[in-house]
Amino acid sequence: MAARIGIGIIGCGAIGTRRAEVAAKAGGSPVVIVADSQVYRAKEVASAIGAEATDSWEEVVEHPEVQAVVVATTHNVLAPITIAAVRAGKHVLCEKPMAIHSREAEAVVEAARRQGGIVKVGFNHRHHPAVRRAHALAHDGAIGEVLCLRCRYGHGGRPGYEREWRLDPALAGGGELLDQGIHAIDLFRWFLGDLSVVSGVTATWVWAAPVEDNVFALLRSRSGRVASLHASWTQWKNLFSLEIFGTEGGLALEGLGRSYGTESLTVYRRRSGGPPDEERTEFPGPDESWDREWDEFLSAVRSDTLPPAGAEDGLAALRLVEAVYESARRVEASGSPGGSDLR
Repeated sequence: MAARIGIGIIGCGAIGTRRAEVAAKAGGSPVVIVADSQVYRAKEVASAIGAEATDSWEEVVEHPEVQAVVVATTHNVLAPITIAAVRAGKHVLCEKPMAIHSREAEAVVEAARRQGGIVKVGFNHRHHPAVRRAHALAHDGAIGEVLCLRCRYGHGGRPGYEREWRLDPALAGGGELLDQGIHAIDLFRWFLGDLSVVSGVTATWVWAAPVEDNVFALLRSRSGRVASLHASWTQWKNLFSLEIFGTEGGLALEGLGRSYGTESLTVYRRRSGGPPDEERTEFPGPDESWDREWDEFLSAVRSDTLPPAGAEDGLAALRLVEAVYESARRVEASGSPGGSDLR
């Protein structure tokens, strides 16, 4: 029987609540205590799963029955709380982007190394079935040598969106690139490996806030493979589209379920002439990416092994985000395209 791992949840918004529900039903990972600065939210989550409730994240980190902590807060306190939890001897699943800048992310990585703790970043998109299937096909050479990736991702906000914390740079650290675009950057790295050259443009076109509501980014690997991203808060009809092109075919992923549409994967196989052969598979079931990611986290904790999408991956993704922002600043300052080289 798998060892029991007591769980603490810090942050009881939509994501923290989902994490608490997934942990509670997983078996072997009972939620001991949940915290939120607005204690009524913590009490609501706690009452549903039979846990303690508090408004103090420190109480969660110090709780003797907690071995692992989920940090699902505003971006500005993700890193400080994660570091405190690791130093208290806890393992951590920290929501993306893990920090608001790479200096904080480096401190998370260093704390995990010193304490020997497991830190996993919440990049649940890796666990969507179409994404996992596409990754396996690309890795196995089903479309030949991978040449490039293209991702479009976004939504249109909601009434009053400009007043939410995600559009406050003090709490969010950035705009749409850190909110959704970083998921795409993580997937680019998962498919292509390390990316070293970046150019980007950001814009604030609709939402009256001091962060970007659109980002356009071009990334390149050392071997010359390319990934392009458009992430948007002015994509009025919710969209997730990821395409992978290879020498012998391609893979097209659409949807994430619910308002993003039914998740699907189309495999294109190149023919000597004419249009390619196509095979489309739909994944209409409920979103189980959270459950699969949780199982991966628990497995890493129990086996004391570094998990996929760990703190190092979070740091690498943030460095790319910063390179996009730096490139965008250069473009804005000069009025001409600019780039940032990570080498």
